[in-house]
Amino acid sequence: MRILIIEDEKKLALYIKKGLEENHFAVDMSHDGEEGLFMLNTNEYDLVILDIVLPKKNGLEILQEARKNGKKMPILLLTAKDAVEERARGLDLGADDYVVKPFSFIELMARIRALFRRGNVNYQTQVTVADLILDVAAHRLYRSGQPINLTNKEFALLEFFMRNINMVLTRTQIAEHVWDYNFDSLTNVIDVFVNRLRNKIDNGRTNKLIHTIKGVGYILKDEMP
Repeated sequence: MRILIIEDEKKLALYIKKGLEENHFAVDMSHDGEEGLFMLNTNEYDLVILDIVLPKKNGLEILQEARKNGKKMPILLLTAKDAVEERARGLDLGADDYVVKPFSFIELMARIRALFRRGNVNYQTQVTVADLILDVAAHRLYRSGQPINLTNKEFALLEFFMRNINMVLTRTQIAEHVWDYNFDSLTNVIDVFVNRLRNKIDNGRTNKLIHTIKGVGYILKDEMP
């Protein structure tokens, strides 16, 4: 899943970005309101973490414009301890939740997981497809009970496949959800990572889960022999 952070405190933004990437999210950052709104409107995000106090355009203006433009992803506000009226205003404008600074990353992750569950009744921290089990909370993968080690990006890619089981995913869709703003669409990076996943979860097995749809993309099927 892909998250946008709009936060002008660069140290805080990098702290959040690092933690989210360790939890297998693709993360983009912006440090001012105008750029942040542009990124929000021109890319597909699964969640936005939005500071209220920003240069050029404040967070409440961004929130209002995003909802006016039909953006429906969860938006989580970062607010100051004494900004009670701003928090209330943000919730009225369409924010889904807020975290008060300073906060622990554990709390932030718990709120993010809660927002995903609220927006998708099928969101689970353990995902099963055929004999493949992905434990998102513990960062572990098993096939037929055997553990398989994945890099962070491989984990994120497989999670995207497993949450979209039996759906053909184009390379553009994969890039939008698994890679960040700096992804070079002219490279074969996606194909390389898909092949790495195949080698780890399908190699030597009769029932292959990852399939190529020529000229389109890839699909993860839950068929068992």
